[in-house]
Amino acid sequence: MRKRLLFAGIFFAAANYAQAQRTLIYCGKLIDGVSDATQEQATIIVEKNRITAVEKGYAKAQAGDKLIDLKNKTVLPGLTDMHVHIESETSRDQYLKRLSNNSADIAFEAQKHALTTLMAGFTAVRDLGGTGVNIALRNAINKGLVTGPRIFTAGQTIATTGGHGDPTNGLSNMYSVPDKVTDAIVDSPDEGRKAVRQRYKDGSDCIKITATGGVLSIAKSGKAPQFTENEISAIVQTAKDYGFHVAAHAHGTDGMKRALRAGVTTIEHGTYMDDEAIDLFKKMGAYYVPTIIAGRTAADSAKVPGYYHPFVRMKALEIGPLIQKTFEKAYKAGVKIAFGTDGGVYPHGKNAKEFEYMTEVGMPAMEAIKSATVIPALILGEQDNMGSITKGKYADIIATDENPLQNIKTLQNVTFVMKDGVVYKQ
Repeated sequence: MRKRLLFAGIFFAAANYAQAQRTLIYCGKLIDGVSDATQEQATIIVEKNRITAVEKGYAKAQAGDKLIDLKNKTVLPGLTDMHVHIESETSRDQYLKRLSNNSADIAFEAQKHALTTLMAGFTAVRDLGGTGVNIALRNAINKGLVTGPRIFTAGQTIATTGGHGDPTNGLSNMYSVPDKVTDAIVDSPDEGRKAVRQRYKDGSDCIKITATGGVLSIAKSGKAPQFTENEISAIVQTAKDYGFHVAAHAHGTDGMKRALRAGVTTIEHGTYMDDEAIDLFKKMGAYYVPTIIAGRTAADSAKVPGYYHPFVRMKALEIGPLIQKTFEKAYKAGVKIAFGTDGGVYPHGKNAKEFEYMTEVGMPAMEAIKSATVIPALILGEQDNMGSITKGKYADIIATDENPLQNIKTLQNVTFVMKDGVVYKQ
C-alpha cells in the first residue's frame, strides 16, 4: 500500500510539473499561416518550445498554467526574412569599417542587429553573406548565449574575381588579405565545387552566389553576368549533394537566366527580369525574393552627398527605384514569391516595411504574410517546425495591435514576440 501511495505521489508531482510547463495564449484574432481566413477567439497551448494544440474559444487554464492574454491583439506566426546581412548596417563609414573592424567588432555589432530583428517580429532569418561571424552568431543563439532570431546562413558569399561579393573590390593592391577572406572567390567549375565544400566544412546552411554585378560593391557594372552557366551548374549540383539550396543574387537578365537554368532555388532582387526570365521562374519552380525596401533605401541614400562611392551612387540611382515595378510584374505573372528585404542595406528592424511595398502594387495582405511564414519554412526545409501556428511547430509567435489584413502597416509595430516558447516582448 505504501509503495502504491509513493508511486501515486511521484505521478502526481510529475503531472503537476508537466502542467506547469503549459502556456495558454488567448488570441482575439488568429492568422495561423494556413487558413486564408482570420480566426476569432482562439487559444494556443504551448509546452516548452512547441505548440501542442490550437483550440477554438478560450480554453480553461489548469493549475500551474501560465496565461498570456492577447484578446485585444491579432496573433500570427513569427515572421521570416529570407534575405538579410546580419553582420553589417548601412552607414557613411561602411566601407571604412570593412578595413578597420576585426571579427570581434563585427560580432558585437551583429549581436545588436540580431536582437533588433527579433524584436521587430522576425523570429527567423536567412543570412545571405558575411565574413563567417554569421555562422558563429547562429551557433551562439542556438546555444542560448545571446538573443536573436533563428539564423540560417550562407556564411561567405561565393563570387567571381572582381565580381559582386569579392571582398577585395576597391582595396589597393598594396595590401594583402588572408586566404580565408578570398576562399569563396571562384573562376571555374572545379573552384565552385571546392567553395561549396568549404561552406559545408564551415557550417553554412545554404549557398549564396552573385550571378550578376551588384549595387553596393565598388565595381562598375551592377547587372553584367559574372558566372558562366557551367560554373553555376557545378555549384548547384554540388550544393544538392551536400543538402544545400542555392540563392542567387541577380539584377541583370543574362546572369539571372543562367542561374535559373542551372537550378537555383531563389533569385534575389531580379531587377531586370524579362518575360523569358519569368517563364524560366515558372518552369524551374524557383522563388523570387524582391528586396524592394533595399532598392528604395539605396536610391535615397545615393542622393546624400558623399554617402556612397561614386560607382555605388551611380548604380543605386539606376537600379534601386526599379525593383518595386519588377515585383509587381513578377507577382502578377504568377512567379512564386518569398519575403526578403536585404536587411542591412537599410537599418535593421525596419524589415516589415517590405509588406507595405508589396501590397501597394497588388499583392493581397494574406499572401504577403504567407510569403514570410509558410513559404520560407518550405524553402528552408523547416516546414515541420516553422511557418504556421499549428500543432507540433515551434512556439514562434507574434502579435500586433491591429489586424494586418486590414492595416498591413501594423506589422511595423509588433507588440508581442515569443520565440521557442520564450517571451521576448510583451
